[in-house]
Amino acid sequence: MQQAAGLVPFTSIDFPGCLAAVIFFQGCPLRCPFCHNPELQPFPGPAGQPWDEIMDFLKARTKRLDGVVFSGGEPLMSDEIIEKAREVKGLGFKLAIHTSGVYPERLRELLPLIDWVGLDIKAPWEKYEELTGRPNMAEQVQKSLQVLLESKVDFEARTTCDPRHLTPADTLKIAEILNGVGVKTYALQKYRTFDTDKNPPSVVDIESFFTPEALAPIQKLYPNLICR
Repeated sequence: MQQAAGLVPFTSIDFPGCLAAVIFFQGCPLRCPFCHNPELQPFPGPAGQPWDEIMDFLKARTKRLDGVVFSGGEPLMSDEIIEKAREVKGLGFKLAIHTSGVYPERLRELLPLIDWVGLDIKAPWEKYEELTGRPNMAEQVQKSLQVLLESKVDFEARTTCDPRHLTPADTLKIAEILNGVGVKTYALQKYRTFDTDKNPPSVVDIESFFTPEALAPIQKLYPNLICR
């Protein structure tokens, strides 16, 4: 793969504490019904941005940006992700990855090059097949969680709150699961509608995850719960 799906040249929210660029990789094995980037699911996909152009951009930004984020799709689906990570780290950038956690062994291999991980937890384990459209994904994510917990890499587990597929009771259950295995940082993300969204949920339903009553039991487990 000598190209990526695309590049966001600047972000202050995707890599905590860093001004970063985001590189999007094509391909994802999951078929989550609330996916914001369904065009990135197929692999191979349409022509993207040549990798050489991305590297030229990064070389010109070594004194302006702190880091780079690999996102997708699912960046760990790429066979070349280790090579690409080495290239980016070779420029002196910190490196983060956003992942669904369904490739635990590749995550383990990549971690020595990674400074921060954003790990999506889609649902309580028993709902994973329904929410991802694929069997056996919960087991893979649990393995990735263990890989991260055994490492020294800073990471955040986070759940996107789509009221069409999850309830506040589900997010509490996820928080209990994560707290039980030793996850230190948890974030709840508001589902955000987009142009091609079919039957988007109401604002009221989205906000139901973020009422004081819904958040209180989660904040007992995570006093520094992140809501975004």
